[in-house]
Amino acid sequence: MAAHQAHWEHLVGLGGSRIHLLLLLRAGLCASLSFSLSRPVPQYGIVLDAGSSHTAMFVYKWPADKENDTGIVSQHSMCDVEGGGISSYAENPPAAGKSLKQCLDQAVSDVPKERHPLTPLYLGATAGMRLLNLTDPQASDRVLSAVTSTLKSFPFDFRGAKILSGEDEGVFGWVTANYLLENFIKRVWHMLWFRPKKPTLGAMDLGGASTQITFETQKPIEDPRNEVTLRLYGQTYKVYTHSFLCYGRDQILRRMLSKADGYKTNVSNPCWPKGYQRNFKLQDVYDSPCTAAEKPDSYDPQRSIDMSGSGDTAQCRLHVDSLFSFTSCSFTSCSFDGVFQPGLSGNFIVSAFSAFFYTVDFIQTVMKRRVASPDDLNTAAEAICSASWTEVSALAAEG
Repeated sequence: MAAHQAHWEHLVGLGGSRIHLLLLLRAGLCASLSFSLSRPVPQYGIVLDAGSSHTAMFVYKWPADKENDTGIVSQHSMCDVEGGGISSYAENPPAAGKSLKQCLDQAVSDVPKERHPLTPLYLGATAGMRLLNLTDPQASDRVLSAVTSTLKSFPFDFRGAKILSGEDEGVFGWVTANYLLENFIKRVWHMLWFRPKKPTLGAMDLGGASTQITFETQKPIEDPRNEVTLRLYGQTYKVYTHSFLCYGRDQILRRMLSKADGYKTNVSNPCWPKGYQRNFKLQDVYDSPCTAAEKPDSYDPQRSIDMSGSGDTAQCRLHVDSLFSFTSCSFTSCSFDGVFQPGLSGNFIVSAFSAFFYTVDFIQTVMKRRVASPDDLNTAAEAICSASWTEVSALAAEG
């Protein structure tokens, strides 16, 4: 992928999470087709996006009629659930269900009372729960059971709570980005739509525990696990998607911390600004399947480490590079870690969102540096990482 120039013409912020429009479309939650000259009665749907770091609730609304059997959906309201993601309640599953109640109470107010029994309610959990399911399937089941019990107690049409596959998560993000950019269908007047003659965008979604890349391609997809065919608004789309578990923001930070040499009492971190210091316990780094194999000899989870930044950009780059493997590939082409990816051709345009957006937004609005391409992002990263913590803090205070 590095051999191709990726033009970042769109850095799209999609709220706090992936907006799972496709959950509504795939699960058949849109109302049956009806024809009327009068304004159709709006239908509603509720999706809880249970990410690894937090959960967000989205209330959607759409008219009763469809365009080529696919609903035209808009976001009606949203609510960020307080606390961490539901996977953080592995030791106290009932609290996972209780954490959702405030936002669900809001949904009761946001959706007209007469529509409550007809409003589908769905929860999709992503990489945080995928990791928990890998390490402790019983704990994962208990969390989902507690969440399900809470969701069933509300007056909506509960359709299920499940752990989404990484491929589903990637496709949902791709559909959302292209839907919001009106690449599938565009509204010109009230209830009048047309299909734009423009290509879809690729999607890169950086979450807390995984990263997804998804794009439309006409090339052969050699690994069937990476191929998805979608039928949207009367058109068929062949899509490549892959989810890189352990490559999300939070897990990458853990993996970076695990690179500290020998874990002496005092350790320097080349990826932190000079003057930045932090204390943590080894369990904060290694209490994850993403880092468990790298536990040091005589591992003591309660051992305390003092880490300080050295602001060494070149050394930081070496640390980051060591997280990726480009040496083996059993396909005609791979991205990294032996994962198949078809070659990119022409101007590959990508929509980067979730933590990608928050990072770029911080760099542009707080650090006052323009980011319109990967080269811009690289230059900004070098400047910021080589600055002192005092300098970075001063800029953040001004922003």
